[in-house]
Amino acid sequence: MTDEPRGSVAPSPDAAPPSAPLHGLLALPATVPAAPLPALRPSVALLTDRYELTMLQAALADGTAHRHCVFEVFTRRLPAGRRYGVLAGTGRILEALTHFRFGDAELTYLERAGVVDDRTLDFLRGYRFTGSIQGYAEGEVFFPGSPVLQVEGTFAEAVLLETLILSILNYDSAIASAASRMTSAAVDRPVLEMGSRRAHEQAAVAAARSAVVGGFAGTSNLEAGMRYGLDTIGTAAHAFTLLHDDERSAFDSQVASLGSGTTLLVDTYDVRRGVENAVAAGGTSLGAVRLDSGDLGVLAVEVRRQLDELGATGTKIVVTSDLDEHAIAGLAAMPVDVYGVGTSLVTGSGAPTCGMVYKLVARADASGVLQPVAKASALKTSQGGRKGAARRFGPDGRAVAEVLVTGPDDLVVAWSPEDGASAGSASAAWPDETDDGARPDLRSLLVPLVVDGAVDSRWVGAYGVQNAARHHLQARAELPRGGRRLSAGDPAIPTVDLVLS
Repeated sequence: MTDEPRGSVAPSPDAAPPSAPLHGLLALPATVPAAPLPALRPSVALLTDRYELTMLQAALADGTAHRHCVFEVFTRRLPAGRRYGVLAGTGRILEALTHFRFGDAELTYLERAGVVDDRTLDFLRGYRFTGSIQGYAEGEVFFPGSPVLQVEGTFAEAVLLETLILSILNYDSAIASAASRMTSAAVDRPVLEMGSRRAHEQAAVAAARSAVVGGFAGTSNLEAGMRYGLDTIGTAAHAFTLLHDDERSAFDSQVASLGSGTTLLVDTYDVRRGVENAVAAGGTSLGAVRLDSGDLGVLAVEVRRQLDELGATGTKIVVTSDLDEHAIAGLAAMPVDVYGVGTSLVTGSGAPTCGMVYKLVARADASGVLQPVAKASALKTSQGGRKGAARRFGPDGRAVAEVLVTGPDDLVVAWSPEDGASAGSASAAWPDETDDGARPDLRSLLVPLVVDGAVDSRWVGAYGVQNAARHHLQARAELPRGGRRLSAGDPAIPTVDLVLS
């Protein structure tokens, strides 16, 4: 036991005195405070940018903070080479709303740092989001301009959510979009997520969740498995084989512990010899062998032939090693049963963000009437006013257009696909109306997520992920033929305006 105070590190007896510089660097103090243990605070309110709070302070001071507002989330363009995006992260936003609270720790920090004044601190102390949110169902596909989320409430309540919403939707949707391309390329073969070690530890959990929304069958991440009820996968790495005196004893040990249905990694040394050892250890009922290096297509053919010759006709072949959607598509004709994807998945396969923005599109004027507002900056224009959204389908049941409904706010709020191109007594010309005047088939895209501060539980937790994954399969199947091609091209369907008047 030493007399050193807790929370500090004593210098080594052999260390240079504190006043002496070390290798030209500044001298260390006599004691160095120990780093606090990492902790996840229950509040997410400071996962935001400072200007959200300084805008709030100014709005509270000038009396505009309580004006009724509508904010929309959309992207102006899809990443290069992408023909559709996949919305993910909605459930995580709804879960985070409950924890968007300014407690004593957050308020003390804001006060000591001089971020906002006392009036704003008093407002934040009682902050609760009591507005409403609607948007595309999680798992839905989206296109440029699609109003994937609409946040409605006072300016003071809604503006604070901007950074949190965008940080979740931009990352999660990027991952789900990449995942969808990968599972589309894999057709009916399962794709497994195993990218935790290539991402921030919390981003890894979000990525696993989004991968499942995009069609992945499971994840290696146990936290994601526990938090969202996801199937988890994984058996052994090369280190386990190297630990043992030889490959056969490693395989014998794994089978003895995990059963013959396990997956054996056969490329630590020689693949052909590895397959022989795998079947000898697990028998012809061995679950699978995994290939993690080399020319995966050529190896898969050779390993399939060898497994069949050894009588292990039911043993599957799992391939990993820096796969992306293009590599998966290139293996389509090979005898591969399961794909494992890591780095490309958690980095969005070259598109780690969707470029989504959170813009004020309508706000009450001094008399309380909701007015459309829009940014007119060069190359960053936005369309003012609340939007309705629907998808238009052709006779074959496949999508032909993304429809944005605009016009006076009361007409947009009242409009539904059953109204076609009319809302009450107001009407508008329908773009590309059929020759016989028939209105095209439409599916509404906006669903309620939060009503007067109450979260719809269908979109959160494990059930929310399952719901989103099912919805994505349906939405992706509605895309036109060719809309899922991996080659660069225009968005799978055009976006058209339906203007009510």
